[in-house]
Amino acid sequence: MKPGAQGSAEAGGAGFPVPQVRVPAQFRAGDVDRVREREPRGEQDRDRVRGRERGADVGRGGAAGGVRGEHTHGEQPVRAVVQRASVRGQVLDALRGALVTGELRPGEVYSAPVLGERFGVSATPVREAMQQLALEGAVEVVPNRGFRVVQRDTRELAELAEVRGLIETPVILRLARTVSVERWAELRPLAEATVRAATSGCRATYGEADRAFHRAVLSLAGNAQLVRIADDVHRRAQWPPVAVSWGRTELVADAAEHAALLDALAVRDLDAVRTLVEGHFAVGR
Repeated sequence: MKPGAQGSAEAGGAGFPVPQVRVPAQFRAGDVDRVREREPRGEQDRDRVRGRERGADVGRGGAAGGVRGEHTHGEQPVRAVVQRASVRGQVLDALRGALVTGELRPGEVYSAPVLGERFGVSATPVREAMQQLALEGAVEVVPNRGFRVVQRDTRELAELAEVRGLIETPVILRLARTVSVERWAELRPLAEATVRAATSGCRATYGEADRAFHRAVLSLAGNAQLVRIADDVHRRAQWPPVAVSWGRTELVADAAEHAALLDALAVRDLDAVRTLVEGHFAVGR
């Protein structure tokens, strides 16, 4: 991670190295201007939005005041809310990727305004994304300063690995007894995708492919809540402590276990399935 030339991690404090967080294409150039246009700020901006609404109502033949509580298609406030949610979601995805790769460093404090400048958006969607990460345990709120990336340790990773094992192992063993060979064959492309992602050497890219494979396996149980909870724990387990550094070799070896698991599932070798699943949830994976 390359530090930024200038910046402050704290709302009004000392400088800090700004992470080179990958910015999605949607945040660049003209898209940023359109985002800013659609996010009313201050009384004057809100008045302009209300004026556009009244003009739109008159153009449709309606009264300028309208009926209280009545909503029609194409109203500006609805579009603003949708656009803002989209920006927040993209910022959240980028921050999650930065956590996995270590671009957001454990123990460091980052402010929403500084990260917002780096993304080319206001501080609001960044702050909202960080608050979501706080709920997930990735960062903690530092009053009047920003958000500190949580320092992970091997004990926490071991606990997450244990939870994953408790959730996924019995489900996969049950599926091994009931799911047909044809259904397991349908998951082969996802296993191959994890290998391709692993060869990139990027933990974030591999993390997405890895979770997609596990979601597909667990979805065969027909329990959406199970899939959601397991995926959340899986994502938390992918945030590495400082001491863990996985390169291409380790990622490829981990990805190869997916194909081996499908082979064991296809022939209903329960002992092999159990061994592979329990080994796959080792600390740091």
